[in-house]
Amino acid sequence: MFNCSSFQFLIHSSFKVRPTPIFAPRFMVSIINLAVKQYLSRRMKRIEGYMMHPEEAQARWLRRLLDRARDTEQGRRWGFADIRTPDQFARTMPAQEYDDVKNDIARMMRGASNVLWPNEINWYSKSSGTTSDKSKFIPVPYGNMFNCHIAGAWDCLALLYANKPDMEAFRYKHLIVPGSFQQLPEYPKTCFGDVSAILVRHMPTIGRIFYTPDTQTNLMPNFEEKLQRIADITSKQRDVCLFGGVPTWLIVLFRMILEKTGKQNMLEVWPHLQAYMHGGVGFDPYRATFRELIPSDDFAYQEVYNASEGFFGVQCDLSQNDLLLLVDNGVFYEFVPSSEWEKEHPNTVLLPDVKIGENYAVMISANNGLFRYKLGDTIMFTRRYPFCFQITGRTRLFINAFGEEVMVGDADKALAETCRQLNAAVTEYTAAPIYFSAEKKRGGHEWVVEFEKEPADLERFNQVLDESLQRINSDYEAKRYKGMALDRLLLKPVPKGTFIRWMRARGKFGNQNKVPRLANHRQFVEELIRFAAEDGLAAV
Repeated sequence: MFNCSSFQFLIHSSFKVRPTPIFAPRFMVSIINLAVKQYLSRRMKRIEGYMMHPEEAQARWLRRLLDRARDTEQGRRWGFADIRTPDQFARTMPAQEYDDVKNDIARMMRGASNVLWPNEINWYSKSSGTTSDKSKFIPVPYGNMFNCHIAGAWDCLALLYANKPDMEAFRYKHLIVPGSFQQLPEYPKTCFGDVSAILVRHMPTIGRIFYTPDTQTNLMPNFEEKLQRIADITSKQRDVCLFGGVPTWLIVLFRMILEKTGKQNMLEVWPHLQAYMHGGVGFDPYRATFRELIPSDDFAYQEVYNASEGFFGVQCDLSQNDLLLLVDNGVFYEFVPSSEWEKEHPNTVLLPDVKIGENYAVMISANNGLFRYKLGDTIMFTRRYPFCFQITGRTRLFINAFGEEVMVGDADKALAETCRQLNAAVTEYTAAPIYFSAEKKRGGHEWVVEFEKEPADLERFNQVLDESLQRINSDYEAKRYKGMALDRLLLKPVPKGTFIRWMRARGKFGNQNKVPRLANHRQFVEELIRFAAEDGLAAV
């Protein structure tokens, strides 16, 4: 008998890694699909509650987090037991970055307990992106794993079903391309790796029933071999309906599958496709490519905002290009206005005081031991009650060499609009400033672009891209006025596959590695131009 308690077991329990997924009889799949719909409907009521009353959820989580960590080294250091209000919290504890906690995390990874969070923590997500370290390691205690990351995934599904009541995700298979994890040699109880791999390792039972191809394949350490094996297995399947992952690597996988099957698009391979949950990078530059891969008006795209540090947002209305802030999933938020980004002790604002249309850096306190921690991500709120936002970039990934303040979101939008107008598609891009020099009296921007579908007129594309960026960003428009400060941007196309080969050459080939979109320096642009030239010669 399939009762409520057995369904709750499927939702919340997880198995150890096993070589093959669990299979369920067809009649059981129908029952599970119905039960999941009922569960997600109930979960949606909770989401609707915090959409309208986010302050209550946030106040509750701040109390919980401070109380849970009060007896840790960090809690005693900053007097968590005596903090009663958000204002007192902000006055008592300084803002932190990874450099401020990395020594504590290094001790935790080697067995120290009750440092940033209670007890010993044995799982750590690994990601890149700090200024002084090649990699950073973020604690993933079980409470954070299940009550933030996995809870966020369930909220995504609840919102997806609310938008598409005909969804039947639990009749078919789900494909996610994760990274991998490994043990720490000097302390084998500790495991670290991509957060996606950690979540696959601890996937709830119900997820394993519908997961493809299998856990052993998806946790293979060699990413190229993993992609090849996933392509081999899933190219023979017909029942994949839902997939997730970074767009770059999914495009690589889909091309491998199409080459193997001889099909024209992914709907011919997987006719039950219904939705794609995407995140990690702006999706606009990839939209045209995915449209060609999946030519369907009914296919759903849902953006998510999940990171090594937590699951923070999800697109709640598929007709609008913004994300709902997840305020009841183990995280307390503060927001740093752009005028405070460079300050050692920045002033912050809470949800009730954020302003629509302004850029904020995100600061979190979470159930992983990170308190008043600056993520490095920037967002702009688009509406209130519910509080929804757009990701605009990173505090260190932008171009502001001449006061133009171009964020990644601006560049993504301008490129997507240009592709739409001129019937083109872009696979990858990166951009950087062209600085003043003795020969160069005015500055500018240089874009290195890899086209999936080249425009008929590259010069026209260059012009429209510059005009689109001016319409989107008034500071850039002002600097471009009559070419007085900035020349028109310079476009450098590179051959197909250049970015993937460049990432591989840099040792950045894998699920968690993303192409750097913008930089205030020229390192990436110059590396790519040089690599494309040398790669072309090698090909000859």
